Amino acid sequence: MGTTAAAGGGGGPARWWLSWLGLCFWAAGAAAARGTDNGEALPESIPSAPGTLPHFIEEPDDAYIIKSNPIALRCKARPAMQIFFKCNGEWVHQNEHVSEESLDESSGLKVREVFINVTRQQVEDFHGPEDYWCQCVAWSHLGTSKSRKASVRIAYLRKNFEQDPQGREVPIEGMIVLHCRPPEGVPAAEVEWLKNEEPIDSEQDENIDTRADHNLIIRQARLSDSGNYTCMAANIVAKRRSLSATVVVYVDGSWEVWSEWSVCSPECEHLRIRECTAPPPRNGGKFCEGLSQESENCTDGLCILGIENASDIALYSGLGAAVVAVAVLVIGVTIYRRSQSDYGVDVIDSSALTGNSLLLNSAMQPDLTVSRTYSGPICLQDPLDKELMTESSLFNPLSDIKVKVQSSFMVSLGVSERAEYHGKNHSGTFPHGNNRGFSTMHPRNKTPFIQNLSSLPTRTELRTTGVFGHLGGRLVMPNTGVSLLIPHGAISEENSWEIYMSINQGEPSLQSDGSEVLLSPEVTCGPPDMIVTTPFALTIPHCADVSSEHWNIHLKKRTQQGKWEEVMSVEDESTSCYCLLDPFACHVLLDSFGTYALTGEPITDCAVKQLKVAVFGCMSCNSLDYNLRVYCVDNTPCAFQEVVSDERHQGGQLLEEPKLLHFKGNTFSLQISVLDIPPFLWRIKPFTACQEVPFSRVWSSNRQPLHCAFSLERYTPTTTQLSCKICIRQLKGHEQILQVQTSILESERETITFFAQEDSAFPAQTGPKAFKIPYSIRQRICATFDTPNAKGKDWQMLAQKNSINRNLSYFATQSSPSAVILNLWEARHQHDGDLDSLACALEEIGRTHTKLSNITESQLDEADFNYSRQNGL
Repeated sequence: MGTTAAAGGGGGPARWWLSWLGLCFWAAGAAAARGTDNGEALPESIPSAPGTLPHFIEEPDDAYIIKSNPIALRCKARPAMQIFFKCNGEWVHQNEHVSEESLDESSGLKVREVFINVTRQQVEDFHGPEDYWCQCVAWSHLGTSKSRKASVRIAYLRKNFEQDPQGREVPIEGMIVLHCRPPEGVPAAEVEWLKNEEPIDSEQDENIDTRADHNLIIRQARLSDSGNYTCMAANIVAKRRSLSATVVVYVDGSWEVWSEWSVCSPECEHLRIRECTAPPPRNGGKFCEGLSQESENCTDGLCILGIENASDIALYSGLGAAVVAVAVLVIGVTIYRRSQSDYGVDVIDSSALTGNSLLLNSAMQPDLTVSRTYSGPICLQDPLDKELMTESSLFNPLSDIKVKVQSSFMVSLGVSERAEYHGKNHSGTFPHGNNRGFSTMHPRNKTPFIQNLSSLPTRTELRTTGVFGHLGGRLVMPNTGVSLLIPHGAISEENSWEIYMSINQGEPSLQSDGSEVLLSPEVTCGPPDMIVTTPFALTIPHCADVSSEHWNIHLKKRTQQGKWEEVMSVEDESTSCYCLLDPFACHVLLDSFGTYALTGEPITDCAVKQLKVAVFGCMSCNSLDYNLRVYCVDNTPCAFQEVVSDERHQGGQLLEEPKLLHFKGNTFSLQISVLDIPPFLWRIKPFTACQEVPFSRVWSSNRQPLHCAFSLERYTPTTTQLSCKICIRQLKGHEQILQVQTSILESERETITFFAQEDSAFPAQTGPKAFKIPYSIRQRICATFDTPNAKGKDWQMLAQKNSINRNLSYFATQSSPSAVILNLWEARHQHDGDLDSLACALEEIGRTHTKLSNITESQLDEADFNYSRQNGL
């Protein structure tokens, strides 16, 4: 009995000691949470002892902040003397906690519930590698327990769909696929489809599937499936509606079978008919193609008609003679035109015009009652019956005559008021006014450095090499905008390296995530194990319309494992490399070789990619057809070179100088249309004159050259000239017009040129000739500006005067900051070599007052002076 009492008596102080120890830890934790100055954090645990650790009855859940409303995170645990929240690794202040305490009747343990509020401002101000998170830490007498981490994100739903469904016309029992990519949002939006504003329940209709990546699939179209379809996207923030897509399900109709032949008529012909009633067209449907009536001779050509009198004989004899005369006259005029082709078709012999007038008046007199006079260039002032124009073949041999159009009738002659069809131009023949002959293309003289398409390298040649030593040099990939500058002294004197560059023209290995797009080619330079003592300059072209307000541009490098990692953001401060973004290229200072590329993340819908649009043409297998191919590619020289290489293998010819189109990241698609096709000379297949390309296909068009093909058909083989317009426009964006004026005959077509860089003929330059600044002058500049100056006139001022205003800490880490700045200047000015601008910058600083181009011979060593004279410095 005494032993039991002693044990009981000893148990009391032990329990008191554990309670006191737990309260001490709780007090220390509370003090830390209140922000005391003792500098100690809340304890994560205490020495374990037999008993029960806190058990969480309720843990905080992931939450989303909607608009500006704060959210509450809750925790409940037992037994718990105290609970505190920890967010992003930091303890939440005690004053921000609200707690409630109760007793669990079944176990007799103390239950504590705590919650805190998290505001939108707190989440926005957090910039960590992961989402904003919070967790609970609960204390009991015997230790601590931690809850799960709950993430807190700001909920949103953008307005514009990444892809709207497009309307379609499908035959009955065909498959219908409507694509829908909802707007970006957090949490991700759920998609619902509406038909004629009524929700679609795919569970009630096995023929409809809406589970495939938000798309709507109708396996076998029924007539009842016609209607207007809308994609609805919604999350906890808002609902968005896509543009409606109209689906038309149609039935291909046909003709009844032919009827029996009718009785033979007095004209020795019989007829048969058929109707478009299988089924008849309804709801605006088209009539069947083909003839509804057919006739043929019913006596195998042995038809005898009675001739009542001699006047009938004379009539038929006269008609026969007239037909023969017309044929002879047409042949004569054609031969005459060919014999006079050396004088140009603007010169028309008066006898030919007289003959033409006679031809018109005699052959067509029964149907033409309006008097016409022909003198000089033919001028018809009165409109004629439209059917007569299309059916008459008498004017086909005269289709090349230059005509001033005054009526729609002349269109049938192959001429129009907007463009004149003629062969060779001779001044002084006839007044031309504002009209322009288009059989001869005038090359645009924009730059003296012009290269024909035929001299471009093929796709397999996008690799170049050169051997470089201590003197350095420049390696250029012709016609791609990619170059590599090896500075003087970057390679040790006893070594020389074979350096190479290549451009990936296949499927890009850099797979962009989310809204990120590839803005440049993937450029590889090596060898990878080469070591340089000073940074080299790599120039990579890009297609972004540079603006820090709309783009966040990154430089990325491929690792040895084939993955891509970010080197730096162009706007960041870094001492490992330097990026200078110009309107069409990025100049990067690096100290290691590898594979590099530029990516961009649009910040707003106003982010713009520059596209190069071009049109190529070639004859098809059918001699009457002519194919137009319109390309829209990223505005980088290497992307266009790939197009040129493909077209050269297909026999295509560039028909107009390429132009730039600013394509906005506003999710609106691109439309390409062929306009102003000369009627009665050319025709295009119905409903194919306008083609639309989805936004996502254009925005991420770096995988394959994007093009649309159009097939035009000539009415007659004598038509050799083509004039039309190609309109490329983005909905709610910019547009560009390509004017096509060409001969489809290769012998008569003038080559359209494009403009290449001046150094395309010299892929590798070594030694002093590769640099614009003579070496002795470069040494003088470095010696002057590398020395710190109390007035600030040192390399920092040199950088500022050369428009280098950011990330100056990179140059500060270099042994010669001025030398690296001059290397960057060399990379930027490799084509213009504008030494005067550099001299002006030096003069503004006040260190030199003599232009580099006027330095005397005595100031230069012999090698530098000879180089300067050869390059006009």
